This record gives sequence, C-alpha cells and structure tokens, in this order.
Amino acid sequence: MNLKSIHNIYFIGIGGVGMSALAKYFVSVGKIVGGYDKKPSLATDSLIDLGISIQFEANSSNIHESFTDPLKTLVVFTPAVSQTNQLLNYFKSNSFQVLKRSEVLGIVTKNTLCLAVAGTHGKTTTTSILAHLLYQNNEKITAFVGGVSENYQSNFIQRGTEISVVEADEFDRSFLTLSPDFACITSIDADHLDVYGSAEDMQVTFKEFAKKIKSSGKLFIKKGLPFEGISYGVNEQADYSALNIRILKGVYCFDIQTPSELIQNIHFSLPGIHNISNALVAMAMALEFGCPVSGLVQALESYKGVQRRFTYQIKTEDFVFIDDYAHHPTEINAVHQAVREMYPSKKVAVVFQPHLFSRTKDFIDEFATSLSQFDATFLLEIYPARELPIAGVDSEWLLGKIKSPIKKLISKSEIVGEIKNLGYPVFITIGAGDISVEVTELKEKLSYAY
Repeated sequence: MNLKSIHNIYFIGIGGVGMSALAKYFVSVGKIVGGYDKKPSLATDSLIDLGISIQFEANSSNIHESFTDPLKTLVVFTPAVSQTNQLLNYFKSNSFQVLKRSEVLGIVTKNTLCLAVAGTHGKTTTTSILAHLLYQNNEKITAFVGGVSENYQSNFIQRGTEISVVEADEFDRSFLTLSPDFACITSIDADHLDVYGSAEDMQVTFKEFAKKIKSSGKLFIKKGLPFEGISYGVNEQADYSALNIRILKGVYCFDIQTPSELIQNIHFSLPGIHNISNALVAMAMALEFGCPVSGLVQALESYKGVQRRFTYQIKTEDFVFIDDYAHHPTEINAVHQAVREMYPSKKVAVVFQPHLFSRTKDFIDEFATSLSQFDATFLLEIYPARELPIAGVDSEWLLGKIKSPIKKLISKSEIVGEIKNLGYPVFITIGAGDISVEVTELKEKLSYAY
C-alpha cells in the first residue's frame, strides 16, 4: 500500500495511546486526519488542538465529509474496538480500505531504519528511554510511544523521519507487522492468553517476531531468554551488564560494562531494578546504533519517565501518592520492589483495579500473591475493557485469596475516605483501566488531607 496516494486518514478509537501517536504522525506529514472515540479525554483534547476533527457518537451520519470518499480515505482501527461498532461496519461495507493500527504502523516504518522494543513488560518505558537518548543526540527520529513521556508531554516524539522507534506490541500479534533493524525483547511472561491460548504459543510468536529482524540487524535479549543475540543483565555477566548499583540522594548510580569498555557513574532517576534493566537495554541499543557515550550518559540523566509508570502525584515528608499502570502480577511485583526500596520502613497501601476478566481468571493466584505483599490492599471491580463478564470471575474472588493484613473491596468514591482513615504514609493506585481517570481528583483531595 502506498500511503502517499492517501489524502485522508480516519481513526476508530483515536484516543487510544497507540492510535493517537499515529494520528499525530499523519498530521505531521500533511494528511487530513479525523476519527471517533467513545468519550472526550486529555488525549482527544490534544488531537483537537492539532486540528483533528473527532466525533464521540458511533453514528455514520456524523462522519465529516472529508472522510466519505473511499478512494481517498484510509480507515484505521484498534482491536480494542468492538467488531459490532457501527462506524467500523459502515466503512467495511462501503469499500473503504480498513486496516488495523499495527498494519499501518508496519507500513509507516517499513522504509525507515526501525528500532523496535518488544516484551510483555517494560516496553513503554524502554521505548521512551530509547527515543529520548536518540532525540537528545540529534538523531532524525520519529518515535511512537505507548505512554506519555514526561520529557516531551507526548506519546509522539519527532526530530525527523529517517529513523523510527516503536513499541512492538504482542497483543493480537501486532508486532509481526514490523521489520526492524534493531529490536529488543525485555521479557516473555504469559499474558494475553485470550489471544494466545498458552504460554508456549506466545513464546513461539515472539520467536516469529525475532525472525522479522533484517539480516543485517541486531537482537538484544534479556539474559536468560531463549534467543540468540546481544544479551543484557543487571548484576550478572552479559554482553551489556549494569553493575555496582547504589542509591545516592534518591537517584540510582551504576556502571555499565559493554563488550569493549566500562562506563562509570551513570545517574538514573527512575526507581526499581526493573527500570535499570530498561535503561540498560536502551543504552545498549543506542550505543550499538552509534551514539557517543558522553551524549548518552548525559541524556539518560535527564530522563524523567512516562506518565503512570511509578509516577509521583504527591511527595512530601509525611505522605507519598504514586500512580502506576501495572496490570500483570509481574508488574505489580516490580512496583512493590521499587516502593520497598524507596520506603523500606513505611506502611504501604494499594488500590488495584483488575483489568480484564480473562487476565484475572488466568492469573488469579499470581495476582493474590503479588498483592498480598502490601500492608493494605483495596480492590475495585474488574475493568472489562473489550470483554464480557465470565461467570464466577470477580474482585470478590480475588479478594478472598489475598493475605494482606488489611483488605477490602471498595468503590471509586470510597478511595479517599479509606486512605484517610488508614493513615498509611505511602499510597499507590495501580491498574490499566479507568482508575487513571480518578488520579487527578485523588491528588487534589489527598493533598488537602496531608
């Protein structure tokens, strides 16, 4: 498909983090862009500010006339949109070109030098670090990030179009549309079993992704994964190793042993050993790409993180409120490790909104184990996203398996009262659903309380 012949792009689910980044790209190259989403959000507000027309009713009669010519319009949809969506079916039944977001991303990046970040955990943070490193070293990149970078206040980072940095999403096998020059795999924990069926099937698909790398390219793998490539590891021998890790004034300081030299006294502000691992592979990819050591060390020190990845909402002597996107047991464990490292002697309360009935069912015992590590655990009802309920799968079932000293099923309206009454000095909200919508109000109400 030749995108140069397409004048207009219409996105169904345009407010999604991956969709909105792609929409911003098409605006940057001069296309007319429009779309639909279920409701207004900060993401849709930012798109409207760019001149993008957005409708919030799935009614084909509301489609702007710019997007009614099948010969000039490409329609892009996200798998998160229901197949019964009226707009999706209207475009399909009226001879429009209709492609998944991943297919379009594959087309956009095909003729660029592509660096892709894959893995069941750490994709967004690693992608944003890599994009930041290359951007700060004046590389001509376009980066599509699965979250909002704190440095750029956007999920779309651009200095040129010759190089693409992309988050290679395993959901719906989306990353198989890519043909990267460089790629990394951060982890392969079982997830999305509604798509894959088994952990073994998922691993096979990751191996298919590895084969997509161009013959002249490079694969970076976390030590211990069943792949051949450039290995990286924290406090272990690998091609790239993070060593001598210590915390100085709340910031990590560590060394990187590369195949040819020791880079000493690197500073990095994100908490958690998992984030050192993310920074390490981003540094390795940028070094192998050809960026200078001094420029990369300086850029990494200035990296601020991604919204909803261990993001401090309140940080005072008496009270800390952190928000995180964690929605898998491994990610919850990583949040727990980081918060215990930062606040080793303080009581920690967590509010968790499970995401998807299927994920809750598949990992019920693992969720219970990870959540039981906190001093108090509050659960919201399961956020269904694209799914229908599964009989017997609910937050009450999960609550019964959790062994935290204090545990309770609550509603969103009860969060502030429960946290105030508890009086613990550290509070975390976690989940990939609409718990994120509550964060601003929680921050405001809890700021007054402390």
